Amino acid sequence: MRCRGYMRYRAALLIVLSGAVRLAGEDLLSTTKPPGRYGGNLVVAERSEPKTLNPVMAIDNGSRELLSLMMADLVHINRESQRTEPALARAVDRSPDGRRYIVRLREGLRFSDGYPFDADDVLFSFQVYLDEKIHSPQRDLLMVGGKPLTVSKQDSHTVVFEFAQPYGPEDRLFDSIAILPRHLLLQPYTEGTLTKVWDLNSMPADIAGLGPFRFKQYVPGQRLVLERNPYYWKQDSAGQRLPYLANIIFEYVGSEDAQVLRFASGGADVVSRISARNFDLLSREAHRSRRLVDAGPSLEYNFLFFNLNNLSKKNLPQIEAKQSWFRNVSFRRAVSALIDRQSIAWLVFAGRAVPLATHVTPGNKLWFDSSVVPTARSIESARTLLSSAGFSWNSSHKLIDQSGRPVEFSILTNTGNTERIQMATMIQQDLEQAGIATHMVSLEFRSMLDRITGTFDYEACLLGLASGDVDPGSEMSVWPSDGSTHLWDLTRATADTMWQSEIDRLMASQMRSTKVATRKRLYDRVQQIMATNLPIIPLVSPNVLAGAKAGLRNLRPAILLPYVLWNGEELYWSAQ
Repeated sequence: MRCRGYMRYRAALLIVLSGAVRLAGEDLLSTTKPPGRYGGNLVVAERSEPKTLNPVMAIDNGSRELLSLMMADLVHINRESQRTEPALARAVDRSPDGRRYIVRLREGLRFSDGYPFDADDVLFSFQVYLDEKIHSPQRDLLMVGGKPLTVSKQDSHTVVFEFAQPYGPEDRLFDSIAILPRHLLLQPYTEGTLTKVWDLNSMPADIAGLGPFRFKQYVPGQRLVLERNPYYWKQDSAGQRLPYLANIIFEYVGSEDAQVLRFASGGADVVSRISARNFDLLSREAHRSRRLVDAGPSLEYNFLFFNLNNLSKKNLPQIEAKQSWFRNVSFRRAVSALIDRQSIAWLVFAGRAVPLATHVTPGNKLWFDSSVVPTARSIESARTLLSSAGFSWNSSHKLIDQSGRPVEFSILTNTGNTERIQMATMIQQDLEQAGIATHMVSLEFRSMLDRITGTFDYEACLLGLASGDVDPGSEMSVWPSDGSTHLWDLTRATADTMWQSEIDRLMASQMRSTKVATRKRLYDRVQQIMATNLPIIPLVSPNVLAGAKAGLRNLRPAILLPYVLWNGEELYWSAQ
């Protein structure tokens, strides 16, 4: 509960700001973009509603997109350059050994309710995220060398972070940690109810952040409105306080087709995360009042993988019997050689996708290894690989193993994802040309995940992952043996092959190195090992596709989420 003194303080502050008088001591960040125009609303068509407005618990994209506009972090990753830049921290000084970071905060800043921000808010935020009882998804990011980082206050605007070992990604870690208002959340945290606050039924006055917008209204099943934060800490090159827009209105329409229809009819100003099919339809209907943007390959990688889990205790003898094929590197290489990735890019994604050689896509400007190229489709190469591994063909031209068993397996994917179902169908046809029979099994997404991560009752699966950042640190849950998203084998915490052991060593080493060139060399080697041994068979990366009304300025879609609204504070409408 707020005290009367605080309410009187806030009222006085509002009077000062409403008179356009800047309080002394505000250390605002100045952008380099030309000044824009104030006013107007931005209507965004979205498929699904957010689950929460609590940054400590948010995991769904809908919630995270909203929170990226309502909250702020110490250091921010510029979605366009893919590099870090100052945010709430005006400077970060790193010790020579890479284990100690001194973060100097901007002074004179306020939360969106007018309450001052200082080092106590930073300490409180990291205390919450690191609390094992909270189970925040950010906690894993704050564990370095198996130990949580420590945070201490040097003074009211200086915070010191200590790591158990040198940390390769450096200050990128701070991008994903929204700074919380201690004055609002300390009490629920102390009472053990913090995970339940800031739901969609909360009153706007009970929520505050340091982002360019603040919560204004929620109408269940229809819309959520954010309004301009008058205390935001950025200004343009002319000294005008950002953001420019008065409101951002998220309208929930239920499906991608409805989303695109709303945009095409002029009922929405912005649309993103749309399929190549719908992007192509919009492109055919050329219209001067809108602009379509293909931002190029995303960080999403679609791939096929086989069940390499230890099934000895799972009572799945039919799957276990096929694992001798799946564990054979030549078999995996042959399957890879049979898949026509270029046709998938053209037929499934209308040419708005790129074939992949590894999990790192060409959209990753900083870490992509261009020397590793996608496997060219070659039935002849596939047959040679299969023959060398002891496979042969019967009189019906069906592939058989050394025991005479026909080689056939099922491919699991999720219903509702038409692109993946199309990919699975094309792969089925490609493999038939070498005598390999496949059967597609489509399940609701949660049921599919249960088979992959719980029962292990599957043979092969077609899935997609999207890196949360371009830095290799974002893949630490995937490539080490003990990774929680090491999907092809979740039953072993240590490597069972020499190549996996090398990946484990390389991933750990690059996370400890503080030299970018060294990290790049190590991660290039990871990509080369992956492309050679194919624990997953990379397929394609779809492009990031978006659209907006032509009058929206500073629109620069990027491949890091949120694709379109990452620079929401800079968006403005041109004069009509």
